[in-house]
Amino acid sequence: MEFSLSNAFTLARTVAISTTIIVASANAVASDQKYNFKLALESGDRDSAQGKSMQMWADLIKEKSDGRMKVGIFYQGELGGQQELFDQLVKGNIDMMVTWPQTSYDERLAVNYIPYLTLGWEDALKAYGENGWLKDILGGVYKDIGLKYFGPYPEGFGGVATKGRYATNFEDAQGIKVRSTPVFPLPQTVKALGFQAVPIDWAEVYTSIQTGVVDGDSGNVIYWDYEYFRDQLDYFVHTKHNFSSYAILMNDETWQELDQEDQTIIADAAQAVIEKQFKDARAEDEKWIKAAQDAGMEYIVPSTEEMQAWVERVRAEVWPQIEPAVGKELMDKLQENASDPNAVTQ
Repeated sequence: MEFSLSNAFTLARTVAISTTIIVASANAVASDQKYNFKLALESGDRDSAQGKSMQMWADLIKEKSDGRMKVGIFYQGELGGQQELFDQLVKGNIDMMVTWPQTSYDERLAVNYIPYLTLGWEDALKAYGENGWLKDILGGVYKDIGLKYFGPYPEGFGGVATKGRYATNFEDAQGIKVRSTPVFPLPQTVKALGFQAVPIDWAEVYTSIQTGVVDGDSGNVIYWDYEYFRDQLDYFVHTKHNFSSYAILMNDETWQELDQEDQTIIADAAQAVIEKQFKDARAEDEKWIKAAQDAGMEYIVPSTEEMQAWVERVRAEVWPQIEPAVGKELMDKLQENASDPNAVTQ
């Protein structure tokens, strides 16, 4: 029989089910069931901030359940690419995941990627925080596609990293090819900034830069461009066009099989990770900005005038494309809560 990654997922799922005692009914008395969950990261190794955070989630779950619930962590590339992993999460072959959500299942998830929706840390925290207006919106959408949403894993504001030359305005960006995450409306945003957007899966970015398929990367906080591509890239322009925020998710069918006590353990552990990351994210981003500069990468902040011009152009071009996907009612709410463009600062 031909062996494929799909077969591997099926086999892993079968083994997991055969070794896991599922709650027999909603009236199960006490939490004495044992579970072995699979948690996947689309990007980040075990030593990355994200890898360490997911280990914290796994450790807390194991600790609070007295070892009944264990979580096996699979890091970037170990179980497949970005879209494939998300597919397997929805199917239940993967139990948990931290990911940039794929809009292929519901275009309303594009709200997570609306460019220049928030223009500073305070506004971002109000939107994505525990009681944030955007978190409520996202939770309902994830539920509709069969996923339990615990909350965001924020990293900071993304930028555009390139080699050879850089741009801080629409005109100078012409002809510069940069990788974009292949999720709507990120390629459209990069194009509106003036760059040529090339949608590429994360696993292929290094080779694409090395071989000249693209001149750089876009949308990530500086950590990723410094840590993974520092020998290829010369500049990081902090365009801040997107607030880089992953989602911490669980297959909803798996979630519903748990009794209330076990759900509480997993949810509380996730919330502890999220709260810590909100506290750490800004300092973490600033740490890697300095590290990149010390290593020779030039860190560039556009002027207030250049930022305002980009915000105006991108909102005018991209936001109308988003409304058909998310609906007018939702788009009105997003625009009502969006940052004031006049609040742009360096």
